[in-house]
Amino acid sequence: MAGLDHLATYQRCNARICANWRTFQEDRLQHLRERERFSHAAERATENVIESLFTTVLDWSAGDINHQVGYADILLTRLGIKYLIVETKRPGALAWNRRAVDAALEQACRYADQQKVRCVAVSDGHMLYAADVRNGGLHDRVYCSLEQNDAPEGLWWLSIDGIYRERDDATDGALRLLPELPHVQTGSPAAQNGELLHPKYQLPARCFAYVGDACRPPTWYLPYLNADGTIDLRRLPKAIQAILSNYRGAHVTSVPESAIPDVLGRLAQAAEAVGKMPSQTPDAAPAYVQLAAALEQLGGS
Repeated sequence: MAGLDHLATYQRCNARICANWRTFQEDRLQHLRERERFSHAAERATENVIESLFTTVLDWSAGDINHQVGYADILLTRLGIKYLIVETKRPGALAWNRRAVDAALEQACRYADQQKVRCVAVSDGHMLYAADVRNGGLHDRVYCSLEQNDAPEGLWWLSIDGIYRERDDATDGALRLLPELPHVQTGSPAAQNGELLHPKYQLPARCFAYVGDACRPPTWYLPYLNADGTIDLRRLPKAIQAILSNYRGAHVTSVPESAIPDVLGRLAQAAEAVGKMPSQTPDAAPAYVQLAAALEQLGGS
């Protein structure tokens, strides 16, 4: 990277990034295997990816990584000094959803302000964006797709010797979304990669809040995601209403009672990602108010 080649620390770290990127990619796929297996993955999977990135590709140690300090998902420290807060979201929640990215950044900035940390980052296991908090605004530091084949040189700015330096010229660090996934045409019996689709909604299993049998689309209920993994703002409240009240006079009877806490938790994660919950907005729609009340009864499940 121009202007840094003279730094021995940059040369060493960049060599490490290039040497370990492929190993990280393999490790990342293992952490995200849960999503392929169960059509969804928890936020913890993204945390595992980020920890691997900072300790395998970059030069932080496992001891530098802290969890849930002041509610921050991940906090990087060195010799007791706080350098970076990383807000992680479930795999695929940010890469194709700008609103979800903005909400995650706002959350990270709140934690950073409380802890006097000047650098924040967000990731969903597919992308990573980091920025410096300056004068109430965000200044780009690093953006990279964690799926790309070539090692991202700009990651040096998140290394031990790069994190404390000001970065004024960060044209390659500007926030952007990843290219959308291939569109599935209506009426097609399966996606281009052979995915099984629901005959009515033309969506794969991962887009439903409840999947009885991944091999039998008629057992998939409550669609709430689009085919590309983004949240369907039209269907999400309908899925909530179908469980907690009714949707057009109909009640859900096909989802077993034992699965309801997990289903509501899944729908709540989606609602939080788009800022719809009562804790996020004073004029939350009735469906989200009912959802918050139900989760409180269930102990936050």
